Amino acid sequence: MITFHQPLPPADLATVRDNWLRLVEDVAKAAADAGRTAADVQIVGVTKYVDPPTAACLVAAGCHHLGENRPQKLWEKAQWMQQQSSDPDRIRWHMIGHLQRNKIRRTVPLLHLLHSVDSPRLATALSEVVSDSREADAAPLDVLLEVNVTGDESKTGMLPDQARQTLESLLAQPAIRVQGLMGMAGIAADPAECRRQFATIRQLRDDWQSEYSMVLPQLSMGMSGDFAEAIAEGATIIRVGTRLFAGL
Repeated sequence: MITFHQPLPPADLATVRDNWLRLVEDVAKAAADAGRTAADVQIVGVTKYVDPPTAACLVAAGCHHLGENRPQKLWEKAQWMQQQSSDPDRIRWHMIGHLQRNKIRRTVPLLHLLHSVDSPRLATALSEVVSDSREADAAPLDVLLEVNVTGDESKTGMLPDQARQTLESLLAQPAIRVQGLMGMAGIAADPAECRRQFATIRQLRDDWQSEYSMVLPQLSMGMSGDFAEAIAEGATIIRVGTRLFAGL
């Protein structure tokens, strides 16, 4: 159990813990309904709308994988956790929003997984920075390619052909290890359409595994409103924020 040197607000801690336990139950049910197990799905708690002590309530409740959309917020919370947590190395940071190229060098050392490689330019910059700064025996940086299969121009992510080209370029980079794909369903999509869009992402992953004779084990799909549909279509990671902090 991870504890904190700074006392956490008791009411917030109780609310977040209840939300977390209900989410864990619902994820287990969604997995069972899909013929899978809860262990097949990693929950990333998205803390972008809360301050560090509130994010710490989620960690204390049992969620050790945290996701941030903005590098600066990730830096802030990671530093706070490093100073206040009894075991900061057990907290795994996920970057799920756009990573600007000028913030790569400071962000990458903090990451367990970068979900949002969303352009060839970012992939190239990552390769250059990580290769230059990486020690000879260091593990590669694990990343996901963010794909846009909805056709919605307001969403980030690469179109499938561009994502394929980016995958090919990263295969030759030993400092970067592509672990799979990340994607979102359309904002107005109903459950059936969500499933169709998630299935498209999964099929892209499956096709590329076969074409390039490689394993891409991760599919980061699904958020507070559509994680059940994502799990039904093979999500291995879901990104949930709003639901975990409801009632605060």
